[in-house]
Amino acid sequence: MAPLMFGVALALIFSGYPVAFSIGGAALAFAALGTALGLFDWGLLNAFPERVVGIMSNQVLLALPGFILMGAVLEKSRIAEELLTSVGGAFGRMRGGLALAVVAVGTLLAAATGVVGASVVAMGLISLPAMLQQGYSRSLAAGVITASGTLGQIIPPSVVLVVLADQLGVSVGDLFSGALLPGLLLAGLYAVYVVVLGLVRPDLAPAAQGARPPAGALAAAMLPPLLLIIVVMGSILVGLATPTEAGGVGAAGAVALAAAKGRLRAAALWAALEETTRLCAMVMMLLIGSTLFALVFRGFYGDFWMEDLLRSLPGGKLGLIVVANLVVFILGFFIDFFEICFIVLPLLVPTARLLGVDLVWFGVMLAMNLQTSFLTPPFGFSLFYLRGVAPPEVRTADIYKGVLPFLGLQLLALLAVITFPELVLGLVR
Repeated sequence: MAPLMFGVALALIFSGYPVAFSIGGAALAFAALGTALGLFDWGLLNAFPERVVGIMSNQVLLALPGFILMGAVLEKSRIAEELLTSVGGAFGRMRGGLALAVVAVGTLLAAATGVVGASVVAMGLISLPAMLQQGYSRSLAAGVITASGTLGQIIPPSVVLVVLADQLGVSVGDLFSGALLPGLLLAGLYAVYVVVLGLVRPDLAPAAQGARPPAGALAAAMLPPLLLIIVVMGSILVGLATPTEAGGVGAAGAVALAAAKGRLRAAALWAALEETTRLCAMVMMLLIGSTLFALVFRGFYGDFWMEDLLRSLPGGKLGLIVVANLVVFILGFFIDFFEICFIVLPLLVPTARLLGVDLVWFGVMLAMNLQTSFLTPPFGFSLFYLRGVAPPEVRTADIYKGVLPFLGLQLLALLAVITFPELVLGLVR
């Protein structure tokens, strides 16, 4: 029954039905069917309310609203837009400079917001028209914007890292520390690619025309967000604050920064609060659905079935790592990273723990892989975000073509994390 239950849940998800209700509904249906057939003890569901209470009182997940609100306020108050415009003007006069500016700002926004949609939409609205006007290739412009926008999933403080820490049972601070170097490595690969492409194929990434912005304007745009990033991340990395406390400080700092710049309008604050509530509610519903699914799955001894299946793979740890990455990468073509976390991780983590796999390294590796789900056609979310704001002359085929080199760079960075664990574990306390 356990394999059949898993297959039915995936079929419902791929049909387009909301994931939280797909896995929760499949769990209830199979619990009723299993009880009728004498294969499941309905009394096991009495543990479900207690598990829901455990979710709502989870201290790790309390960090989510703070980090999401911080990013939403920076985006709604147009501080992110000001940053992008200033950095674009500073880098634009070199070959590939506008693309390099997008990578630089994407990295800063990743550390300041951690919200992919906000980053991709902001850069798509501001940078894409400018790059096309300066003669950039449509596919390159679309690719660098979508790829740079996804850096918010691996560069801490990241929402996905908080969720992964909860699912893996490891410290959020350790996962943030472990993800820092791989995230910067990936951003560096993007930067090297666009600079080399600008030198080799200047027709695809020409130098922009126009005057550079004054140094004072660039400093005024960059220093406040940088200071906020240093305070939030520094307090976590040196142990002065928990991620939950740092998230609260970050949200308060973003609101103060918007107020200092005279951009804390009621409409912008309301929109930021609304987006934070929506994302947090989605995560909670997914957690509740996945908790019910896990409870029923274990009632059918599915955890033992999955553990035996994974432990019998050839190659031991290596076999588990290969299978885990293949499963996550393939699912990334079809479903969201939150859904992958809540469906796949509970099946992988017990076996990884039994095989002696370092769970911090395992989490960062999966985070790198999950990031590809934003770029893989046909359902990569970054592709849809950019499609929604791109001008008519940028075709969907241009966006799909543009992300392929950056998808290759993501897989290269993932291979580096697998091959050199010290990239992850070197900064972990």
